[in-house]
Amino acid sequence: MRWPLFALPLGLFCLSSVGFGFGLGAWSSPPLQVKDITLKVGIVQRFGDQDRDQLSLSGTANDPLTFTLVDLEGKTLTLEGKQATITINRQGLASPTLQEYLVLSDHATFETAEDNAKQWQAKGIEVEVTQPERWQVWAKRSTYGSAGVRRWLLASLRSQGYDFPYLASRMVRAKPQAVLVLNGQNYATNNLTVSARKQQVQVTEGQQKPQLYPGSLILQPNAYGHYTLVNQVPLEAYLRGVVPHEIGHNAPPNAVRAQTIIARTYALRNLRRFAADNYELCATTHCQVYYGLKDANPEADKAIAATQGQVLTYNNELVDALYSSTTGGVTAKFSDVWNGADRPYLKALIDSPQKVWDLAQNSLDTESAFRKFMSLQEGFNETGRKVFRWRYTATLKQLTQDLKEYLAKRKHPLANLTTIGNIEVTRRSPSGRVLLLTVETDQGPVELAKNEARSAFGPPRSTLFYLEPSYDNQKQLLGFTFVGGGLGHGVGMSQFGSYRLAQLGWSAEKILEFYYPGTKIQSLNSHLIFWQDSP
Repeated sequence: MRWPLFALPLGLFCLSSVGFGFGLGAWSSPPLQVKDITLKVGIVQRFGDQDRDQLSLSGTANDPLTFTLVDLEGKTLTLEGKQATITINRQGLASPTLQEYLVLSDHATFETAEDNAKQWQAKGIEVEVTQPERWQVWAKRSTYGSAGVRRWLLASLRSQGYDFPYLASRMVRAKPQAVLVLNGQNYATNNLTVSARKQQVQVTEGQQKPQLYPGSLILQPNAYGHYTLVNQVPLEAYLRGVVPHEIGHNAPPNAVRAQTIIARTYALRNLRRFAADNYELCATTHCQVYYGLKDANPEADKAIAATQGQVLTYNNELVDALYSSTTGGVTAKFSDVWNGADRPYLKALIDSPQKVWDLAQNSLDTESAFRKFMSLQEGFNETGRKVFRWRYTATLKQLTQDLKEYLAKRKHPLANLTTIGNIEVTRRSPSGRVLLLTVETDQGPVELAKNEARSAFGPPRSTLFYLEPSYDNQKQLLGFTFVGGGLGHGVGMSQFGSYRLAQLGWSAEKILEFYYPGTKIQSLNSHLIFWQDSP
């Protein structure tokens, strides 16, 4: 199914901040200009989760701030001041209110959650992807709005053999209330916009160091009963807060350019991630790290200017611009890490310009081939990097505690296990990634698929690992050593790999062609598809 531009598999939405409407027909809007694109980035996602939460706001060089808010009586107020704070009051309710969601599934990543959402939608159930902590798929609140309807749906699913769905329910007797403290006055509000003439606002969260953000800010309710502070930021200004932190300050210029094109592409393709909360991207590694104007540097600014509006495409669609710190010497396909359709340009390939391993002739899906590959150290783009190869040992007690906490978060029936009896990789992909990790416990086996194998335990830095058990003199299991390579999911561009290729004289275009075969760099235009659902 093909959706024009910003459509979700869970329903069409429009990017109003860009100023254009997108529908199911042809796009007849004016030509797309980079300067017209403003992103909505959640920079403080759980404000009000704790009563002591506080934000301090100020302008730059005595530049006054403008605060536009709607008070609790529905009046719109416009106020000015050089600095202000936002605090939380716990406001008691006249009568308890039921806060309830029907959780259909729970996942480590957005990508797998979105794939699961498509499966529920194919069954005729309207859903939304959320992130209260881990990523979850909920029965859509606006559709299943009453307790009776949610319970009917849950009973229907249980009768069809679905064991996981559950009601997350609690009675709310008090709720967090945001209060703007400005010029000695308090203003309770649930919707606040903050702007400055110089388009820069400094934010201090609690006792943390101040951060300077371009654009404007909005404080707005989220889906979980508290607030999100959203930065409305022009696309190219957003990149100033992403590129230096993602690629690092010592990266060669062509690696910085490659990262800039990928970061721009990633942002525009992923605007649907937080639709349930009415913003688009986060500022953490669940999206791309974003620190506003902190540590913006000339090399990144040059790359942003030189590549202005450039994105990476495949068949006129923005690519799924995935990248990670270190691949461990071999990149992964999309389906090696997440559930969902493979992308033709995200392939398993040896991360080297040399032929250090023939993946076509020697797949890494067997334990013997994988271990032989992992013994190799030289000739890779990442050779010499700290996380190219790693070993981490954990006791059985530590691993058991990791697994118990993981299963408790997922509300797994075996979360009350006492001990682990064994851990074994039972299936690998041709790129060597763990596809299935089987954990024997005193309560029964637990199967961890793909990225969940990494989420369940502290030691592995990627899913590119094998296990070495350790025993005492009585042959009692003591723990495991995770022997692996890479940091992150390993799909798409290796950031440290791009360093090496740039040092060899490769252009940004050649680096991107290496990691995303068959793709093309294009300038943003009205004919590009930002994202489309897979068949």
